[in-house]
Amino acid sequence: MSKQERNNLAIYDDVAGQWWSDDIRWVRTLKNMVPGRLAWFDKAVDWDGKAVLDLGCAGGFMAEALDDRGATVTGIDPAKDAIAAAQSHAQAAGRHIRYDVGVGEALPYEDASFDAVVCVDVLEHVADLDKVISEVARVLRPGGVFCFDTINRNTIARFVTITVAEDILRILPKGTHDPAMFIKPRELKEALLRADLAASDLVGLGPRGLNKRGDFLFGRVPGTVVIYMGVAHKPHMDG
Repeated sequence: MSKQERNNLAIYDDVAGQWWSDDIRWVRTLKNMVPGRLAWFDKAVDWDGKAVLDLGCAGGFMAEALDDRGATVTGIDPAKDAIAAAQSHAQAAGRHIRYDVGVGEALPYEDASFDAVVCVDVLEHVADLDKVISEVARVLRPGGVFCFDTINRNTIARFVTITVAEDILRILPKGTHDPAMFIKPRELKEALLRADLAASDLVGLGPRGLNKRGDFLFGRVPGTVVIYMGVAHKPHMDG
């Protein structure tokens, strides 16, 4: 597969009409990752009453989970059909979640708009990592929290996410990721520091078991070789 066929973001719009159906295995996998992520992020953020941006929200799995925790949620994603699916599902359930179409490099929000930004399964796809993180820092309020995860760049991570997940188990569509865009933890921490965001310790995220459908369940795992997650804080006072 050529580099041009990698990092295929069209997959999110392609399945937008079935996002909440539980009919597509790889979409169910994304849904199943949310509790494992939040089990860690919950330690850093009391979501109740907080203004939270779900950056790269796709069809709304994380956004609705944050809404369940009492946050005032805004979701943004470049996949307009996925955003439409998220809006439709939220409205049908009477949820008051704002959804916008847009990219992380140019967030359409005022400075200091959010208490927290959540960005999962996103950073390894963006065109300009430094610009995205700069925008995250800009829209965070002083003392705000950035919760994230991404994929490490090494031979093992490439084997697990491309060879195993895409080619063998087919739990991700072929072309989902470009391994050249994966991010080493040191690189991400340096990018965060350039935006005046200080990251705490990083932890691993991975499969922890199977459900009755034979789909993976996720949670913390030892090491950060493949997927890692963390939180970073904006200083309480600028400057």
